[in-house]
Amino acid sequence: MHVAQQAASPHARWATPLRRIPGLVLSLAIVLLLALLANRFSRWSPRVIEYPLWAVGLGLIVNLIVTAGGVRGQINQAFRTELYLKTGLVLMGATINFRDILTIGARGIIQALLVVTTVFLVTWVVSDWLRLDQKLKAVMSAAVAICGISAAIAAAGAVLARKEQLAYVTTLVILFALPLMVIQPYLANLMGLSPSVAGAWIGGNIDTTAAVVGAGAIHSEQAMKVASIVKMSQNALIGVVAFLLALHWVVVVERARERPRPKEIWVRFPKFVLGFIAASLLVTLGLLDPAQVKAVTGLRNWFLTLAFVSIGLELRFREVKAIGGRPALAYLAASVFNTSFALGIAWILFGR
Repeated sequence: MHVAQQAASPHARWATPLRRIPGLVLSLAIVLLLALLANRFSRWSPRVIEYPLWAVGLGLIVNLIVTAGGVRGQINQAFRTELYLKTGLVLMGATINFRDILTIGARGIIQALLVVTTVFLVTWVVSDWLRLDQKLKAVMSAAVAICGISAAIAAAGAVLARKEQLAYVTTLVILFALPLMVIQPYLANLMGLSPSVAGAWIGGNIDTTAAVVGAGAIHSEQAMKVASIVKMSQNALIGVVAFLLALHWVVVVERARERPRPKEIWVRFPKFVLGFIAASLLVTLGLLDPAQVKAVTGLRNWFLTLAFVSIGLELRFREVKAIGGRPALAYLAASVFNTSFALGIAWILFGR
């Protein structure tokens, strides 16, 4: 009997992935169809309703349907916000001259250092004041200060946070980022901010990179480029913050002898930033002609639309119900401070 089970084990290993193929195909078909509809609806609708809003809205509607039907777990393999987003951002690099990245990025790095450090400390203090769990506090501080879900994942790994705490924070990130994606570009227009200031404000304030790109696209092409570069300047700090958190946790909280290695900074560094820079260098060096850049721009927009659709599809309503008062209040207070502080820094650095 034991030999027979061993002989059958290779087939068992193949059987599970094969059973997932129909769900993967259906999941991918849903994402592609919603992206197509979002682009079509944006062409027919008024100028104020851009494709990111249609994409997220359609994703939320289908999310409600598949969740109510109890089939979400079987058809969610292609709901991959970060994969589509990072691909779209690398492609975006091919539409931006590297000289612009250097010009914007220098100020973006200064903004990132000021905003990330200040907002992280403010969130940390507010969380202490509201007596949040230490690990939840660390994950939330990184999420609000840097770039939402990616930073939350890195921080959770650094402090060994529970899976429920990570799910809790990522849900808060999406709940706060979606309204800001809609409201902030219109507020920027009402305040008469230039595209560069608006983009820097959006990139320094909204937590998720996908929502940053969406808000920038709603405002203008220039705002989207500036917002993306500013946000990637913050993304580049993920590894450093995760390393320092791990060091603090091991040395101060756990008082252990073994300390994290500096190599962790590179391990947690978002590699897609390098792809973005490499794509920009191709354009700067004239290795892509205008027709090719136009084709890349169209492909970029498709991948970004897939990312926005997946934002709506990936929101977990069960986690929303589980959110308590104190963590949500801490996140709200930190987000309000982040909004006003990032606006001031963006105006100082990009308002000239």
